Amino acid sequence: MQNKSKKGFTLVEIMIVVVIIGLLAAMAVPAFQKVRTTSQEKAITNNLRQIASAADQYFLENGVETVALTALVGPDLYVKSLPPVAGETYPATIAAGTDITVTTAGGVVVTTDF
Repeated sequence: MQNKSKKGFTLVEIMIVVVIIGLLAAMAVPAFQKVRTTSQEKAITNNLRQIASAADQYFLENGVETVALTALVGPDLYVKSLPPVAGETYPATIAAGTDITVTTAGGVVVTTDF
């Protein structure tokens, strides 16, 4: 009579574990992407609010109604830096009383009241 060792896992057990891990990943990936998109939108909204505040300050100090974004963003200006979060581009000029709108590379439109 041969003594068979019962150590290790069978192929069926390993396949079940792989399927369970796959199902968990399939549920987690969409949730992660939604959180990522929401986070990017909030970061862009924050950038737009900083631009709006900087533009307000510029308008008060200079008595004008429009300003170029380059006059607001720079190491020694109102907004130190404005790194893109989701491939968005910001408008070149800001006008008083006009909403600031940005479209990301993914087509998401983010607007802030100004």
